[in-house]
Amino acid sequence: MYRFLLRPKWIGFHLLVVAAIVAMINLGFWQLRRLDQRKAFNAVIEQRYDAEPVPYDSLVPPADGDFSAIEWRPVTVSGTYLPEEAFTEVNRSQNGLAGRNVVVPMRLADGRILIVNRGFVPLVVADLPDVPSLGVSIIGRIRLSQERQTGQLSDPSDGDLAEVQRIDIPRLAPQLPGEVEPVYVDLISSQPPELPDLPEPVAAPELGEGPHLGYAVQWFIFTICVAAGWVVVVRRSIRDRRHAAVDAAQNREDMRTDVTA
Repeated sequence: MYRFLLRPKWIGFHLLVVAAIVAMINLGFWQLRRLDQRKAFNAVIEQRYDAEPVPYDSLVPPADGDFSAIEWRPVTVSGTYLPEEAFTEVNRSQNGLAGRNVVVPMRLADGRILIVNRGFVPLVVADLPDVPSLGVSIIGRIRLSQERQTGQLSDPSDGDLAEVQRIDIPRLAPQLPGEVEPVYVDLISSQPPELPDLPEPVAAPELGEGPHLGYAVQWFIFTICVAAGWVVVVRRSIRDRRHAAVDAAQNREDMRTDVTA
């Protein structure tokens, strides 16, 4: 009765079901890992984002070489902006508005160059705020060099850039007049202060956990549905074959009865 389940088309069906179940279970656990990563990120932000600022050189470079351990930490640093080297980070959005970030290198006292993201300017503002060319003392949050993610636009591989898709420090370093620091900072405040309102400070990261738990539950539900569907199909096929066998036996019995009569 069950030997039909070993026929080639049924074996293919079994393998397809197993592959679908394995894939969906893996997708469910992948979403759970994404959730764990998000929780870990939120914990880092809560711990570091509003910490007391410390001198930049006390954190950079980190003693253990792990720059991720100092990201988002507020620091104080002084230097002189280089307005002729300023550029914009395009395709940004903040508070529901499209715009760009205005970025300027700062020369430190020993000649090193620190890239400073001064903040966000909406596209509806045609004129970018002037870059002060005098010495400034700033408070900013340490950020790591950005890397291109799958599906994102690329910057040209050579030449000087006035507009960039991301603050990629190794890519920008050749066009800047000095040794460039391995991190950049998002500006919080400065002395002398920036002009009122613009640029807007870079918005804080959202601390929600996202849809990952819901997606994981959905994948596990789909897994159960596929497994249950396999059971239903197999049981229905077995039932149909039983009924067909009973009908065939009844037909043979009827034929013998007719012959005997």
